[in-house]
Amino acid sequence: MGRNTRKRRTPLATKIVAGAAALAVGGGGLVWANFYASAHEDHGGHNRTRSAGAQVATIDCPDVGQKIRDVPDRARGEVDGELATMDSQITDAYQRLATTRRAQAGDSQFVQNSILGPLKDRRKAIIDRIQLEINRAGGRADDNLDELAGCQGRPADQQQDGGGQNGGGQNDDGQNGGGQNQDDNGNGVAGPVADDFIDINDVQPNSRNSRNGLAANGDGGSTGTFTTDCGVNENNLFNSDNLIAAPGVDNGAHHTHDYVGNQDNDAFSSDEDLANADTSCQNQGDKSTYYWPVLRLQDGTQEFDANDQGGGAEGNIGKILKPAQAELKFVGSQQGDVVAMPKFLRIITGDAKSFTNGDANANTSWSCSGFEDRQVTDKYPLCPEGSQVLRTTNFQSCWDGQNIDSANHRDHMAFVQEDGSCPEGFQAVPQLQVRLAYDIPTPTVENGQVQNPYAVDSFPEQLHKPITDHNDFINVMDEDLMNEVVDCINRGEDCQ
Repeated sequence: MGRNTRKRRTPLATKIVAGAAALAVGGGGLVWANFYASAHEDHGGHNRTRSAGAQVATIDCPDVGQKIRDVPDRARGEVDGELATMDSQITDAYQRLATTRRAQAGDSQFVQNSILGPLKDRRKAIIDRIQLEINRAGGRADDNLDELAGCQGRPADQQQDGGGQNGGGQNDDGQNGGGQNQDDNGNGVAGPVADDFIDINDVQPNSRNSRNGLAANGDGGSTGTFTTDCGVNENNLFNSDNLIAAPGVDNGAHHTHDYVGNQDNDAFSSDEDLANADTSCQNQGDKSTYYWPVLRLQDGTQEFDANDQGGGAEGNIGKILKPAQAELKFVGSQQGDVVAMPKFLRIITGDAKSFTNGDANANTSWSCSGFEDRQVTDKYPLCPEGSQVLRTTNFQSCWDGQNIDSANHRDHMAFVQEDGSCPEGFQAVPQLQVRLAYDIPTPTVENGQVQNPYAVDSFPEQLHKPITDHNDFINVMDEDLMNEVVDCINRGEDCQ
């Protein structure tokens, strides 16, 4: 992957912390304006009479990036850039949706005519460019990509069934058919809401329904483990880039990431940069990149990125919560030995757009310490006093044996099957398991409102839903260390 010569931006961690930022209750950020089509509204914020046809809460667009396959290597940079532009278009459209509630209340066609229609035209233009770039580089673009240009509006309480398809209670004009308005909890941004939380005692043991994230190891096969200690981001390395999905694109994630391990992580980092960087890992042979979206406590704290894109300007507000512990462990395969990961192998697990894409790629596991047999994918747990909030991720551990990345950043990797084996054509590599533990004051839920909620950073239109949690990894272990990891796992030893 070649280096982008575009000038590097200043890392967020080095910016001056905004003191009296303009984001006091939505002042300078992406605000959620609750307006209803009723002449009997109490403008003090109480006793609102909602209209019969409540307004859409967010924008649902087909994920073009997950649908493309045949992209020649020399066109991938251009295609990734176009897809990042498409993400920005959705963000801009969502901002317009969130700030034009009064206009929407007075015109039933406003969303379609002023937001969704123009968005479709802009997306169509980008899809045409993507097809041209693929074909020009010797690939064969899917002629049906144009079908993915159109977006819909839908209520916040309506999640897709999976597979990234549109639908689910929408009228043709993009307005929803009576879903509930999204509540801002009084903090100026959309989500999370009370329904996004669940008391861990109300979660049934062993009931997690995610189709992904199976642990690869078991009683048979290669039973060893290798644990690498890379800290909890003590160096305050944050940015809103995404080196895997949007290389060379500033603010490609539209939300802020925690980074541990490699210390040269931004959109413009080349493989050479990663190989030559410092690492926060105790074992200096591990320069791998481990990153995930930050959790925030929406308590009114003005963070360093309160006015920045990716931060408060895109609805990610409040105090950034670092994990109290970050356990990074590699495990083996139930069916036999594992082979070495290639250097610079890239893996994305979970889906930052699961709320609108559906759960086909969701890989979220939320729980509380002491309740690890109770896992949820689409709720944040309310943990009892003294119990930590847990985020656990089991990565894909089946590699196609050839590629360190793929056009949609997924096809070169696969999850193990129910019996622990890899799909045909794939071979087992060490499975990365990430367990993050947080000390978070338990939010209170009263009268349908959640006070001081915590939430994962997200694309604005994903409304901070817990199912959008995801995790990213780039292998930058030196050859000797990777061989040590493989040998340890295959011998059945526990190493670090």
